[in-house]
Amino acid sequence: MTHRRFPRLGALALALAAPLALAGCMGQVTAPELAAPTPRFDALAFFEGESTGLGTLDKIVGKTVTTRVSSTGTRQPDGSLRLVQRVTEGSKPQRTRSWVIRETASGRYQGTLTDATGPVTGESNGNRLHLAYRMKGGFDVDQWLYLEPGGRVAQNRMKVSKLGVAVARLDETIRKQ
Repeated sequence: MTHRRFPRLGALALALAAPLALAGCMGQVTAPELAAPTPRFDALAFFEGESTGLGTLDKIVGKTVTTRVSSTGTRQPDGSLRLVQRVTEGSKPQRTRSWVIRETASGRYQGTLTDATGPVTGESNGNRLHLAYRMKGGFDVDQWLYLEPGGRVAQNRMKVSKLGVAVARLDETIRKQ
């Protein structure tokens, strides 16, 4: 009788392991091949004004969807940047989110995001900008942006994880208008 249980246990083990195996397919979020010493990624300068993003969001559960982001960045009297984004994810209704980012030291950033539960931290090195924050629901975001030569296009590679397991990945191209 116990020999009939093993297939069920095997199926259960496979079902429990599948998300971890799929998380491995989410891949590395950094893109070392895009890294360069120049141009310097100044987050406030890049996101000031109008920009648009077009990307692909790959979720561990569900289908891959296209994302579109339209952003307007405005310098504030205190030197920070307020960035308002209108985000469309697949067929979901458009939503708006807001960032406030300030440079705290050369190449170091801190700020807020309406989607985040705590502070946003950032650091730039050469053409790379690394942002990290925690979203509502306990999701951790690790975001790497790479500024292309000419300074008007950035590649955004973002990984979202929960309890250390990757649950989504975004590959996006952002163009300064």
